[in-house]
Parts: sequence; structure tokens; C-alpha cells
Amino acid sequence: MPIYEYVCASCGERFDRLQGSNDPAPACTSCGTRDVRRTISLIAGLTGSGRPAASSGCACGGACACGR
Repeated sequence: MPIYEYVCASCGERFDRLQGSNDPAPACTSCGTRDVRRTISLIAGLTGSGRPAASSGCACGGACACGR
């Protein structure tokens, strides 16, 4: 089961939830509303050895001029 990240439209709270892709949207952990939307999250890649893959810290992999 994947971990999904959500942001609340009412209070702006960001939280994650372990749930199935067809499960209903969870309630906000801060204000309780169900007016939340799933956001795109970054995942940590693993090498064949099971260790985290090296990263430049940039969401695009460091191949752009975004300055991050």
C-alpha cells in the first residue's frame, strides 16, 4: 500500500497517509475536514544494494538551473 501526501484546502495542513489508491480521501489531521487533495510527492530511490540513491537535493535531479 502506498503512502500518499495530502494538503488541506481549508487550513493548509500537509500530512501523509498509508492507504489504497481507491480509498476515500482522509480527514485533515488538523481541522478534520475532508476537503483535501492528494499532492505529488518525491520518493527516495534505492540502489540495488538497498542503500538510498545519491541525490543532488533537486527535485529534477540537479540537471537544471533551478538553483536548489
